[in-house]
Amino acid sequence: MRRTIFNEDHEAFRQTLREFLQAEVVPHYDRWLHDGEVPRDFYKKLAELGLFGIEVPEEFGGAGIDSFKFAAIQYEETTRAGVSFGGSGVHVALCLPYLLKLATQEQKERWLPSFVSGDMMFAIAMTEPGTGSDLAGMTTNAKLTEDGKHYVLNGAKTFITGGVLADRVIVCARTSPAKPDDRRFGISLLVVDTKLPGYSVGRKLDKLGLKTSDTAELAFSDVLVPVEDLLGEENQGFSYLGQNLPQERLGIAYGAYAQAAAAVEFAKKYTQERKVFGQSVASFQNTKFELAACQAEVDAAQAVADRALEALDAGELTPAEAASAKLFCTEVAHRVIDRCLQLHGGYGFINEYPIARLYADNRVNRIYGGTSEVMKMIIAKDMGL
Repeated sequence: MRRTIFNEDHEAFRQTLREFLQAEVVPHYDRWLHDGEVPRDFYKKLAELGLFGIEVPEEFGGAGIDSFKFAAIQYEETTRAGVSFGGSGVHVALCLPYLLKLATQEQKERWLPSFVSGDMMFAIAMTEPGTGSDLAGMTTNAKLTEDGKHYVLNGAKTFITGGVLADRVIVCARTSPAKPDDRRFGISLLVVDTKLPGYSVGRKLDKLGLKTSDTAELAFSDVLVPVEDLLGEENQGFSYLGQNLPQERLGIAYGAYAQAAAAVEFAKKYTQERKVFGQSVASFQNTKFELAACQAEVDAAQAVADRALEALDAGELTPAEAASAKLFCTEVAHRVIDRCLQLHGGYGFINEYPIARLYADNRVNRIYGGTSEVMKMIIAKDMGL
């Protein structure tokens, strides 16, 4: 399908990334799957490639490119290769926007150079065991000490991607009681050093998919967080979370479209090579029709994802548009990957085949970043319903 959103610089980056994946990721990926995480020293290689600093201003060691298109290319190329960068995805995709928008100059000088170099990996902790998507109902709390120099952090978080290997975690915590007419008031963002006493990593969660992503439970017991590590204004954290959701949801939408596109390529290659009844599976009319239908859906998802990407780079992506892109692309990926797995027959159920891993990895797209049902609510509200 003809595209116009990427230029020569983007394509040069794509080729560099493609070569890096073949040399530094593909040969080691089975071991990473077995270990359930990416080696910590691999993050330094990502940093050396420049992936952590693309959107970071030059004064802090980055490239200063205000565009999500390089991230979009990473989604396309990693899924094309049947691999991932593990839990490091949240470092840039989720955490960096908060640091760029909310951190003071002093905080940026303290954190961003190490962010770019991979010496300080970030994660973000929102979800709690008893609240799920109801972030306003969180009970993790942070109270100021009498001298006003520290917050005393107590509580627990779960489903924290990158939580095992992170050096700093942006923790959402209640610093004031909610108002009677505003449950969202009173939440703040604290950038917590994971080496502080009282901070602990619980279970590394055994997930259906995303096996190389270190997803953890976190616990805080009287963790003394310096007030200098408050991100943004106190009690305004919920509004900050909402501001970043459109980009987060676009990232999920783009990743889902890329997964669907990769699934079609995996199925096309497999059916061309696989012989049954003396001929290739691809030569049967049903196979051709199935792959053609899947390709048409991928083309539509690509158009939706690209349109949303352009809107984001222009600063015009609305919450409803992001929700629509996420809903459409994740539902398309669900259908396409399932049909492509079916074309693999029994081998589609074997984890050594990338289509099987893709099938498991894809399922969470309709859950995290807001479920498909939440996306429909946002779209309906925007329609005036």
